[in-house]
Amino acid sequence: MATLVQVEQLTKEFGTVRALADVSFTVDAGEWIAIMGPSGSGKTTLINILGGLEMPTSGRVRVDGTDVGALDERQLTRYRAEKIGFVFQQFHLVPYLTTLENVMLAQYFHSITNEAEAAAALRRVGLGGRMTHLPAQLSGGEQQRVAIARALINQPKLILADEPTGNLDEANEQIIVNLLRELHAAGHTILVVTHDPMIGRLADRRIELAHGRLAQIIVFSAEDEERFDHLLEQIWICGEEGITAQVERIRTLGSVDPVRTLGRMADLRLVEVRDAEARLTEHGSNRARDVIRRHRLAERLFTDTFAIPDSEVHSQACKFEHIISPELDQKICTFLGHPKTCPHGNPIPPGACCANG
Repeated sequence: MATLVQVEQLTKEFGTVRALADVSFTVDAGEWIAIMGPSGSGKTTLINILGGLEMPTSGRVRVDGTDVGALDERQLTRYRAEKIGFVFQQFHLVPYLTTLENVMLAQYFHSITNEAEAAAALRRVGLGGRMTHLPAQLSGGEQQRVAIARALINQPKLILADEPTGNLDEANEQIIVNLLRELHAAGHTILVVTHDPMIGRLADRRIELAHGRLAQIIVFSAEDEERFDHLLEQIWICGEEGITAQVERIRTLGSVDPVRTLGRMADLRLVEVRDAEARLTEHGSNRARDVIRRHRLAERLFTDTFAIPDSEVHSQACKFEHIISPELDQKICTFLGHPKTCPHGNPIPPGACCANG
């Protein structure tokens, strides 16, 4: 498959602050890439450079054969209008224009307006019945779908989305995620900045940044990721119980060899295996902690709020732990009053919200 994006030794500095340092990767046409990492790791800066909103300090960025860093202001304007579709966390809709007019606004950069095409774009995102509404008359999820329709109207080569579900409730978040899946299935190339583990698992690859550097590129299926989480949970629980995590005692989901799975996890610096014992790395411990927290919060939610039978709580929590985003995690924790333990008495690792709870 043809390479659409080439990033070579990209560095970006703001005064004395280095936001990106020597980042290199490629993206093939039709790929869905999730860009992940903690706040301040350089994710949004990377997206902005790819979209021609920021210029690199050094290195090279090529998109569809265009050297973005070599463009002047006039050329950058044309590049953004013709090759890039932007979707931001903030919707950036013009409040006094209708939904249809907001989508058509993107066409003005080409000096060509086509109401039929704009209407078709809105129908594509499920807003055929909202064309005459003003932004204030739409829900947050509907406004984000307008923004996506606007991003698609000029048939961009690359869709750049910066936390597109960050301001949405769970129902609207799922609608946007499904829409991204449909766009990917239709062959669009998508780079999305996200903290949402569900979006990360759905993408073809995850690019993880840490302190402005490329920490790792991950290419695993959702099933692989669930196996990793399952093993991380077992090792974490061994630590809670004060016993060593012997490899021979560890079990994976399905019939996959645990030794092979642990080897893959070691390559990802999630675990270390020495003398037939598995130990969590710092990275693995942080991920295990998050999985354990989501699982035990889910158990508490199902028991206290929904009165699900104890025999079903664990299996339901196992499903739920893989789809809870960090934002939903904190909302559930706050709703439950920041519980210290799960229904079985096991400790729930505190989250950032607990410091203010």
